[in-house]
Amino acid sequence: MNAAIGLSLIILFSLGVPIAVSIVLASIIGIEFFSRLPLLLVPQQMFVGIDNFPLMAIPFFILAGNLMAAGGISRRLVDLAKSLVGGLQGGLAMTCVLTCMMFAAVSGSSVATTFAIGSILIPAMVKHDYPRPLAASIQASSAELGVLIPPSIPLILYGVSTDTSIGKLFIAGIGPGLLIGGALLLFLYLFCKVRGYGLRDREDRHDFPTAFKRAWLAMLMPVVVIGGIYGGVFTPTEASAVAVVYALIVGGLIYRELPLAELLPIFKQSVISTTAVMLIIAAAALFSFLISRSGLPGEVAGWVTEVFDSPIAFLLAVNVMLLIVGMFIETSAAILVLAPIFTPIAIQYGIDPVHFGLIVVVNLALGMFTPPLGVNLFAACAVAKLSVDQLLPWLMRFVLVVLACLIAITYLPWISLGLVDLLY
Repeated sequence: MNAAIGLSLIILFSLGVPIAVSIVLASIIGIEFFSRLPLLLVPQQMFVGIDNFPLMAIPFFILAGNLMAAGGISRRLVDLAKSLVGGLQGGLAMTCVLTCMMFAAVSGSSVATTFAIGSILIPAMVKHDYPRPLAASIQASSAELGVLIPPSIPLILYGVSTDTSIGKLFIAGIGPGLLIGGALLLFLYLFCKVRGYGLRDREDRHDFPTAFKRAWLAMLMPVVVIGGIYGGVFTPTEASAVAVVYALIVGGLIYRELPLAELLPIFKQSVISTTAVMLIIAAAALFSFLISRSGLPGEVAGWVTEVFDSPIAFLLAVNVMLLIVGMFIETSAAILVLAPIFTPIAIQYGIDPVHFGLIVVVNLALGMFTPPLGVNLFAACAVAKLSVDQLLPWLMRFVLVVLACLIAITYLPWISLGLVDLLY
């Protein structure tokens, strides 16, 4: 059955069938023709996959991100970031990274970050004489911070699929997020100095007190959300609902940039995005059930422990495999299918499941801005009105920077676990 499902998936992917539909169809083929299991398992296991309370956080964080983009919060975060680094050569490029870090701390979605911040900063960078492909590459690589800095939808999915504390995962994501963000800032500063970009970045820059006064309510949102979680006021799932209410109040009542007429389109877009994610989760739950029933995880675990005799070798192999998977498979599906298989093996090697979760998510985050299926890459191309091949020569620099950070995150566990150990 496993071979039939795998072959069916490859054929369906090659035909361009959407990932969720491909997984469901391949599972149905495996059940109907290569097993004695009833087809009733298909809807049953798909429902079981989404019948999980922590998953309620996903639609709320998606909605919160869309409300913030429409309510003036993203523009104020851009002004605040520019007031901090805009005085440096290359400051506008660095503003993109810094704003994505801020927006990630309140949206949880890298795609939402790409559209919300890219629609403002890509045209601004082009206006300031940055090459358009470079501007789009900066945005695509910076937006992946949205899946690391809490709240993070992929970290929620990892926690649900492996029964790992979502609270610990959120805390563990801060260190890797700051590391990658800091590395991108340093690289852009040096790159712009050497290549002569960003000489006019000081123009149209607010002073810090003015920018902070306009943006402090936006910056207070992650404090409310994350502080509420670790203060024991509400769970991560409840925090997502709090984020929606906060975005509505700030964008609609205080900033007055979120008119009632815009709410219906925002809700519609949020429902569409949520439906796509939930369908992938349901399909992956069915696929994971069939894989687990076949005994494949045990076979893989046995093979891995025989081939790789140390945690270092195991982590290297996992990194290579996940980098390849992340280039072809949607992040949510990859986490839900692979995390339950590899996390128990990692635990056998003495690797903390929280640390391993960050390794998985950082690897797959790289896939978000690498071809052929990087969602951030396509989003940045859509905003910049460019084709993917125009970005590739510029993009590889940022891929190498994040790869270097991935190696550090993999083999220096304290980057992920330092705050966790301190708080727990």
